[in-house]
Amino acid sequence: MPASERDEAQPRVPAGAAGVSMRDLLAACAAAKAVSTPPCDPVPRAPRTAHEPPEPRRAA
Repeated sequence: MPASERDEAQPRVPAGAAGVSMRDLLAACAAAKAVSTPPCDPVPRAPRTAHEPPEPRRAA
């Protein structure tokens, strides 16, 4: 690369100068993952056996 092109290149900006902290960046990534991940299927329950007591009824 000729010296004239190297002199005209933009200086690199340090990561801290971008104005976003690592904590904010990680929080944004976690939020994006939570929003974009579809919910998983519910875990199927095993059928009750004769030895198990019946489940308590919930009041309506």
